[in-house]
Amino acid sequence: MTLSLFDQFMSPTLFGIPLIFLALSLPWILYPKPCKRWISNRTLTVQNWFINSFVKQIFMPLNSEGHKWAMLLASLLLFLITLNLLGLLPYTFTPTSQLSLNMAFATPIWLATVILGMRKQPTHSLGHLLPEGTPTLLIPVLVVIETISLFIRPLALGVRLTANLTAGHLLIQLIASGAYFLFPLMPAVALLTSSLLFLLTLLEVAVAMIQAYVFVLLLSLYLQENI
Repeated sequence: MTLSLFDQFMSPTLFGIPLIFLALSLPWILYPKPCKRWISNRTLTVQNWFINSFVKQIFMPLNSEGHKWAMLLASLLLFLITLNLLGLLPYTFTPTSQLSLNMAFATPIWLATVILGMRKQPTHSLGHLLPEGTPTLLIPVLVVIETISLFIRPLALGVRLTANLTAGHLLIQLIASGAYFLFPLMPAVALLTSSLLFLLTLLEVAVAMIQAYVFVLLLSLYLQENI
C-alpha cells in the first residue's frame, strides 16, 4: 500500500476508536503535581519558574480584570508546547496539526473575550469597528472590513499553528527520506543531508515552542482590547 506524505497527520485508530483522545490526555500525566513539602524537587521548581515568568510577561500590560485569565492561558501554553514537542518524536501523532482541534482551542477563548468586551464596555468594543476620523463615504466599507477581520481572528490563529507544524513535519519527512535513499548511493551526501536534518529538527523544536507562545500571546492581546 502506497502511503502519502500527509498520512502522518491522520488520527490513528485502534479497533475503530480514535487515539487522539489518548494523545490529548498524555501532557497532563507528564507534568509533576505540586506537593505539600517545604522543598520542591528540581523539576517542579523549573516548572514553577517557567509558569511565573510567562505569567509576568504576558499579563504585565493587563489590568487586574485580565489577571483572572492567567491560569487558563498558562495551562493552554503548557498544553500546546507539550503537544507540539511530543509530536516531534518518531512514530507519534501531533494533534495540533489538525485545524479542527486548533479552532476548538481558539474559538471559545476568542468568543469569550468578545462577549466580555460587549458586556463591560460595549461602546469601546464597537469603536474598534470604525477608526476615528474616517470619511463618511468609507464608513460602511470599513465597518464591513473590520467586522470580517474580527470574525476571522480564530481562523487565523488555527491556520497559523496548523500550517507551521504541518510544514515542519513535511520538511523533516522529505529530508529524512532523501537521506535514507541517498545513503547506499552517495554516503557523503547522505551524511551532509543528515546533518541538515539534525539542524532542522532543532529548528522545529524552537518553532513548536514559539508557535504555542504566539498562539497564547495573540489571545492575550484580544483580551487586552476588550477589558
